[in-house]
Amino acid sequence: MGTLSIVATPIGNLEDITLRALRTLKECDVIYAEDTRVIAKLLARYEIQKPLARLDAVTEGKKAEEVVARLEAGERVVYVSDAGTPGISDPGARLVAQVRRLAPGAVIEAIPGASALTTALSIAGLDSTGFAFLGFLPHKKGRQTALKKIAESELPVVLYESPHRIEKLLKELEDVSVARVTVARELTKIHEEVVSGTPSEVQAHFTAHPDAVRGEFVVIIEPKRA
Repeated sequence: MGTLSIVATPIGNLEDITLRALRTLKECDVIYAEDTRVIAKLLARYEIQKPLARLDAVTEGKKAEEVVARLEAGERVVYVSDAGTPGISDPGARLVAQVRRLAPGAVIEAIPGASALTTALSIAGLDSTGFAFLGFLPHKKGRQTALKKIAESELPVVLYESPHRIEKLLKELEDVSVARVTVARELTKIHEEVVSGTPSEVQAHFTAHPDAVRGEFVVIIEPKRA
């Protein structure tokens, strides 16, 4: 049986790749990627040439069987998402579950590295030993219920949000009366920015700087204490 390597890739700066990740990419037989165009840029930077195949959230179930066949043939297979650690609000989890079920003899290894979640937490100055991670909130159904639970949480809550909904989210957090938010965007990139304050203060910042409403956002929410 072969080996499936779940490889974390940079979330912005291409220098944030581990030596082990580079070695794994160089030694594998094939790379499955959420978007082959994205991983191609990283491979070109480090002069790595490998066969590429797309495996995204839509094709994950079907392509898992193809990966299993490769593993049964003894191949070394890599999976990467567009950025960061696969399976964390990104494809990868269903692939791993399928491989565990259909190819129990295969080795599944994690090649750790960048994650927007831990990167944001490391520079947020959060006064807590724990947190809850919810990924992306529902767009419609269940959203208000989720926001109410966040406001009532005893732990800080971390979310991911898109530029299209960040200002809406800040307004919603103001409405449910959370104490403080920290918003980190474009982490490790040229325009990296971290803004902290009440939801209305952070919203005012983005209203005053509309060009800053770009990129991916990590939102750290501190509920009010009783």
